[in-house]
Amino acid sequence: MAEQRVHLAKSAIEAYQALDAFSKTVGRVAREHGIDDRLKELVLLHCSQLNGCAYCVRVHADRAARAGLGADELTQLAVWRESGVFTERERAAFELAEAHTFIHRDGIPDDVYDRVGGVLSEQEYVAVSWLAISINAFNRLAIAGRYPVPPRDPNPAA
Repeated sequence: MAEQRVHLAKSAIEAYQALDAFSKTVGRVAREHGIDDRLKELVLLHCSQLNGCAYCVRVHADRAARAGLGADELTQLAVWRESGVFTERERAAFELAEAHTFIHRDGIPDDVYDRVGGVLSEQEYVAVSWLAISINAFNRLAIAGRYPVPPRDPNPAA
């Protein structure tokens, strides 16, 4: 892989600040619409996995761990359809997040809209949608800039 590219966030700080403010607004709206930190971080992490954004996967895996998610849940997220560790609500959120991430394929298909809408409230549907929209923008920023994800020091200083 080539070295890191132009750092879009640093090269257009006002645009990055606007995206960051947007993300914070989305997080606040998500909380107000009933999305707790656990579900928020699962959605953000899953979108980042789907997009192949190693930088955002690390950020949101760390935040998910701080939100109380364990190794089992974090490792099962990529295979949520085959796993029994997630609630029906979480599974609906993952399906909606996937539809937003791959929106270029089929939009939000009617069957997904109906299935997810049968589980999530309208406010939760709105919140998860905005979370997916927000993280997809950040994923594109980090992927385009090839933000580095170096190995962690196995013996960090205390």
